[in-house]
Amino acid sequence: MLPVLQRGALHPDEVVPEQWNDWRWQLRNMLRNADDFSRFANLTDAEVAGLARTRELFRTGATPYYASLMDAERSDCPIRRQALPALDELAFRDEEHRDPLGEDAHSPVPSIFHKYPDRCLLYVVDRCAIYCRHCNRRRIVGGEQPPKRNEIDEALEYIESQPRIRDVLISGGDPLLLSSKRLGEILGRLRRIKHVEIIRIGSRVPVVLPMRIDDALCQTLAEHHPVFVNTHFNHPAEITDLSRQACERLVNHGIPVGNQAVLLRGINSSAPTLRALMRSLIRMRVRPYYLFQGDTVLGTDHLRTSVESAIDLMDGLRGWMSGMAVPQLVIDAPGGGGKIPIGPDYLREIGESEVRLRNYRGLEVTYPQPREKDPHVSYDEVYFRGIAPDDDREGGE
Repeated sequence: MLPVLQRGALHPDEVVPEQWNDWRWQLRNMLRNADDFSRFANLTDAEVAGLARTRELFRTGATPYYASLMDAERSDCPIRRQALPALDELAFRDEEHRDPLGEDAHSPVPSIFHKYPDRCLLYVVDRCAIYCRHCNRRRIVGGEQPPKRNEIDEALEYIESQPRIRDVLISGGDPLLLSSKRLGEILGRLRRIKHVEIIRIGSRVPVVLPMRIDDALCQTLAEHHPVFVNTHFNHPAEITDLSRQACERLVNHGIPVGNQAVLLRGINSSAPTLRALMRSLIRMRVRPYYLFQGDTVLGTDHLRTSVESAIDLMDGLRGWMSGMAVPQLVIDAPGGGGKIPIGPDYLREIGESEVRLRNYRGLEVTYPQPREKDPHVSYDEVYFRGIAPDDDREGGE
């Protein structure tokens, strides 16, 4: 069960460490309004107005821990801009969508989004430890209609009935806000489905509520390997001793951790910021996985960068830092088209005898083509024929 959320946050200077480090206390004292946030920052008139006028659009909320990372004097602080609503959210564009990824059109049963042939998303909770202003699921997250137990049961039955599903992403809301017992029940049900090979969990808890990542939770996850956690750091300012310890605790329990960042204009849209973020992630053994171009969700045009800017930023990463630290830049296509990789064009020309490319410094190089053409049938195709059936050619349900 989720802890009951209560209003009225307190500054860390006003509470004892035992309370501050209690993740349930953090949730009970989430910041909701201008009075709450003013304990941590000197709010501008625009911020106060944004908090008041967006109240009916999308829930506002952040843990006291995350708010304590704010720069109290600067409204352009990347933490403030991710947590506090702006008046720009009231400006809806024709190209923006309530359901930008077309998830509802790929929901065969409640709590399931099934867009890809071999994987699906299992929606288990509607609450978060922060309501990010760029959230692409704001139509259902933070509401008053959480997924019911019987709906999750039906979703698990659906997964069991679809042998092509090999990979399940548990998402929400934030699944790590569930009790370890309830999360363990869901993981156990999934692990008993023979064709489910991989279980992933999407969570921003390591970033905004790191005290939740305790040994008991990690042990629960480790009992159902292979389990992967993808988290969501967007800026180096979010990496603290506590968040680092949370990620390292997961990794030390054998749980690989990846990061899915969102490119946000004026927040992390510079090459130095992205380099610092990715290098910091690698140092705490978190693998940069995706860098998302902002989704076309209602009221977020002011946070999206142009595609040209995104590609230029990626050009400032690859070659200038370890390849392990370079995420894949993708657009999650509006309407449910799936993730599409984009990036700088390193390929200049393909010829019969050689290929012309440019390197990360802009210098042109050539690569010789092989003298013999590729065979029509490879050894791999012969070897695997009849062993691994090719059932991935058709689209998902």
